[in-house]
Amino acid sequence: MEFRDLKKQYTYNKTQIDKAVLEVLEKGIFIGGTEVNELETQLAEYVNAKYCISCANGTDALQLALMAWGIGAGDAIFVPDFTFFSTAEVVALCGATPVFVDVERNTFNISAASLEDAIKYVINNTELTPRAVIPVDLFGLPADYPQIDKVAEKYGIHVLEDGAQGFGGKIKDKKACSFGEISTTSFFPAKPLGCYGDGGAIFTDDEQMDKMIRSLRNHGKGQDKYDNVRIGMNSRLDALQASILLVKLRLFKEFELDRVNQVACWYREYLQGIKEIQIPRVSEGWYSSWAQYTIIFSNNECRNEMQMYLKNQGVPSMVYYAKPLHQQIAFEQNELITKCQNAEELCNTVLSLPIHPYMERCEVEMIAELINKKFAHN
Repeated sequence: MEFRDLKKQYTYNKTQIDKAVLEVLEKGIFIGGTEVNELETQLAEYVNAKYCISCANGTDALQLALMAWGIGAGDAIFVPDFTFFSTAEVVALCGATPVFVDVERNTFNISAASLEDAIKYVINNTELTPRAVIPVDLFGLPADYPQIDKVAEKYGIHVLEDGAQGFGGKIKDKKACSFGEISTTSFFPAKPLGCYGDGGAIFTDDEQMDKMIRSLRNHGKGQDKYDNVRIGMNSRLDALQASILLVKLRLFKEFELDRVNQVACWYREYLQGIKEIQIPRVSEGWYSSWAQYTIIFSNNECRNEMQMYLKNQGVPSMVYYAKPLHQQIAFEQNELITKCQNAEELCNTVLSLPIHPYMERCEVEMIAELINKKFAHN
């Protein structure tokens, strides 16, 4: 069994993907071109954003957004403590200071209340200037933007949506990657919409930000590639990945998003009676793209025993994330640590189970039976 079965996905759609790749090879245009332009157009239409700028990966997408805002030394950027390293890494790369904020235990996403507490702390106890918050749509579920936006507006800070795991999710009729002033996503292969390498995208409704980011992703380009008007970076999505994503975007819209939600429903059906775990819940009005299916155990020992048991039965599982950001060695000099009790507890108790659009009901049932059997044995 695969944790996220990309081989099965390719097998089911091999003819279409191979055809798209071959067309690029035959044309011989590998950087930019019609495939990249068409992908940006379709992504913007799907998300309902005015502009989409593709780039080399999701980390670059975040950094380009911060660069476009002029984020740098003396700025405080608020990030959830329970997420992947890159969300805070880009803040440090820009010379700013990441401030770690606790998350909600039931959604895994940044807490608006903890965000406001962290902003107040920075204002009252440091010389830093609060500039932006980077909510993460963790495991496929959009963060609580209605509440986050209220806090951001109150203190005059930017909202940069990290939708690396959230593409396809939504709150009511508004889709992930459209909640921030600037929003980003990743096309890492295991993401809800993934390519066969690295890739990313940035979304905005601001024409000036669109122009700025397009320049920054291409060495600070002005009128042409030998007219460099600012310091930028080399971060372009290539045509081969764009051709693959054009095929997979159609599959995502027509089949995969609905199907992965069906798989999540099967998990809920089979796991909801097991009192020793907490299964993920999606609040009314929210819709998840289920980048991960993450359950919570009562303690670290129970989680670790279950992971080993499942491994011995041929079922892969992953811990996202084993260590909160404020405990990473790279940030050990960062003294701005707010109370992040939920993040610390989650790191010790979460376990993500296999989930993808090509899972069968019998596979979900088998995993649930193994979990139930392990608890019954204990």
